[in-house]
Amino acid sequence: MDQLISAILIGLSQGAIYSLMALALVLVFRSTRVINFAQAGQAVISTYIGWEVVTRTGNYWLALPIAAIAGAIVGAAVESFLMRPLSKRASKGAIAPVASVILTLGLLGVLHSGAAIIWKGDQKLLESPVSAMGVTVGETVYPFSQTDFLIIGTALLVMLTFSFIFQRTNLGLALRASAFQPEIARLSGVRVDRIRAIGWAFAGAAGAIAGVLVTPGSALSPNSLDLLLVFGFVAAVIGGLESLIGAALGGILLGLTLSFVGLYIGTSLTFVVPFVILILVLLIKPSGLIGGRKSRNA
Repeated sequence: MDQLISAILIGLSQGAIYSLMALALVLVFRSTRVINFAQAGQAVISTYIGWEVVTRTGNYWLALPIAAIAGAIVGAAVESFLMRPLSKRASKGAIAPVASVILTLGLLGVLHSGAAIIWKGDQKLLESPVSAMGVTVGETVYPFSQTDFLIIGTALLVMLTFSFIFQRTNLGLALRASAFQPEIARLSGVRVDRIRAIGWAFAGAAGAIAGVLVTPGSALSPNSLDLLLVFGFVAAVIGGLESLIGAALGGILLGLTLSFVGLYIGTSLTFVVPFVILILVLLIKPSGLIGGRKSRNA
């Protein structure tokens, strides 16, 4: 029973991080219909900025919002100076989305190289502001620390905030309209280009928060968030690429699954299992667990 509880707690903490990265991917997809594979590179740049703040001030709580702001700026810049010109120059045919994906993959490499040039290739350490020691209940020590509480609480707050924006505000309506019916949105007075930049900014902030939350306890390097991108993408597809709720659900389910696999089967399958789940979901329900028309409002 103790092992089961430990697996659930660890899975919830890991799943919250995957949900944040999945949320970042869904935010971009919902606003521009593009899968942003450069999200890991954007997040690592923002996390390095957060590391700089902690190194110079010793204040993690200051680093977290600054990294989020930096992520938002980077995201908006990518959309404004790269994705927007590409979408206007690319043909209206099938090549346009392919070109966008290729651009994000190329940008991922550029961001990795830029981070390596600026911060070198050596690993950086980012200390957690709260205890990483497990919680003791009676005579049992569970591998669930204050850091895990911080991760889950922050991830939940971010996801609730974005869900409120998309469902309850005019900005959320404009974001959805700009993604699904951009021409009609323009006729309605929506500044589609600006709204899409905001969507990318939101995604950049979410990715940055994920990076700053997951880095304590591990080493920061130019490629350290690539695996997070992979698991975040799998979580987004499992939940449904058009659903914020699906991103959260997919991340939690993936985190719990990997935790159970690591505990009861072995860590050697950690990288294989997500793709097995992904294939099964795509075969059974290609739109994801929460996909289809209803997800546009979720």
